[in-house]
Amino acid sequence: MITVKAVHSKKELKKFVKFPFSLYEKSKYWVPPIIKEELATFNSKINPVFKNAEISLFLAYKDNKIVGRVAAIINWTEVKEQNIKKMRFGWFDVIDNIEVTKALLNEVYAIGKANQLEYTEGPVGFSNLNKVGVLTEGYEQIGSMITWYNYPYYVTHFKTLGHRVGKTYSENIMEFKNIKPEYFQRTQQLIKERYQLKALNFKTKKELKPYINEMFDVFAKSHATLSTFVKINDEERSYFTKKFIGFINPDYVKFVIDKDGQLIAFGIVTPSYAEALQKMKGKLFPTGISHLLHAKKHSKSVTFYLIGILPKYQNKGVSAIIFEEFHKTFTEKGIQYCVRGPELDDNHAIHKLWKNFKPVIHKKRCTFIKDL
Repeated sequence: MITVKAVHSKKELKKFVKFPFSLYEKSKYWVPPIIKEELATFNSKINPVFKNAEISLFLAYKDNKIVGRVAAIINWTEVKEQNIKKMRFGWFDVIDNIEVTKALLNEVYAIGKANQLEYTEGPVGFSNLNKVGVLTEGYEQIGSMITWYNYPYYVTHFKTLGHRVGKTYSENIMEFKNIKPEYFQRTQQLIKERYQLKALNFKTKKELKPYINEMFDVFAKSHATLSTFVKINDEERSYFTKKFIGFINPDYVKFVIDKDGQLIAFGIVTPSYAEALQKMKGKLFPTGISHLLHAKKHSKSVTFYLIGILPKYQNKGVSAIIFEEFHKTFTEKGIQYCVRGPELDDNHAIHKLWKNFKPVIHKKRCTFIKDL
């Protein structure tokens, strides 16, 4: 018999966070989160998203053993301000038993109906800055710090239970040696001169900080037209800055400013932490931090995390400036592979940026939707 229980205590929350560690114990491709960071994500005293969102966590049990989990999420900014009546769910993991999936999703449906929402969609987080989607292709590719991994049967479960595909995403990998800089090297100089733009590079996090808030402004304006966009407030900006600043190598942050010193575009890349996180097994101490620091300085793979260009400068070649700066840095660092995180298949503007880089799709993922 399967029973589902809501998570209320710190002890239960820790079980919720640690369940995937047993589920994926034998997987070579799953990348564990940092347990401390995951716990903080669900702490309303730490994560400011709870001022505009609410979450209910559930664990499924069979024979007194945890066999599944799910987070039911309502983002009230999305529901009330954007009038998108969506019941979100995420942090979804189950054994290969469709009855477990059904029991967990029934809890999500119930909350959605009680709040007069129109449909469920997941797996998703609170906003665009969280992980997204069920992996549908690329199960034998190592995951990343910014994505969820799952077994193939997840897709079967959702489809069998009447869910339809929602948003679709692709992840690409590019061999750095295949990237030919000629097409953007000359272009970037012309663009700089035409629009009086300048590239900024950084060596320390202190140099970055004055531009962080502007970066979020550019991010919001450049992503506002996407079908998945949900606004984040100033407190959330500060939270995400603190959460991810430790993972950022300033060498891998590129900004573009106009003649007045205003930020108009940015690109953020992170070293690949996947193998380091696997070695850490969710723990920072006693050796976890050393694994992260080693990857931060020496990883030969990088992940494109965020890129944003103000709408007035889009389709004007500004991306060439960013790519030129990254190319110089990657050459200096001996980077071998560039990986792109999940990008919406209907985000045609972002796909145009990469068309000359010989990208190879190595993973696909999607969300699943069901009407309530």
